[in-house]
Amino acid sequence: MPRMRTAVGAVAAAAVVGVLIASLTTGGGSSRVRASGPFSWLAPSTPPAGWKVARTLAGAVLAYPPGWRSIVTDPGSASVALVGKGGLIEGYLNATPKGGPETLADWTRFRPQHNRQEGDRRVRLLAGTSSASFRSGHGSCVIDSYVTSRAAYREIACLVSGPTSSAVVVAAAPSALWDERAATLQRAISSFLA
Repeated sequence: MPRMRTAVGAVAAAAVVGVLIASLTTGGGSSRVRASGPFSWLAPSTPPAGWKVARTLAGAVLAYPPGWRSIVTDPGSASVALVGKGGLIEGYLNATPKGGPETLADWTRFRPQHNRQEGDRRVRLLAGTSSASFRSGHGSCVIDSYVTSRAAYREIACLVSGPTSSAVVVAAAPSALWDERAATLQRAISSFLA
């Protein structure tokens, strides 16, 4: 009988430990799902030590690495860039409050069309997801490429729905520098707060 009580106690303790581990790894019932495939790098995280932050007027927080600098773009947005020789943007990060008809459901169609309307050429959707998790909510993301009057670019662009507002976050680099810049851009997207 004492052995049976010990065995039952051990099973009960193992079950409690299993429930605790499951609740800790899932955020206590959180519905966060790690993206897969081309977005497997996307996991909500805090910015690396030493990174600075820029804020939109609506309160979205965009983290960026040392050596990057604020640049002026659309009113209400936060934009930073790594500017190279001749003024060529070698890395670009932007956060803008949602202001148009875009939705999480239509983001993979909306974003490439928006780029075309901005005058970009040869816009090509490379990947998309509608199951992206962020520190402040969930979102839809695309990876696309396009050509401007200055260079060919690749970008990650996400529409993020936070608790009180939605914002668009964009990370881009010249296609020729993408492999060199991708990890930094992905880290900035992963630490974004809408």
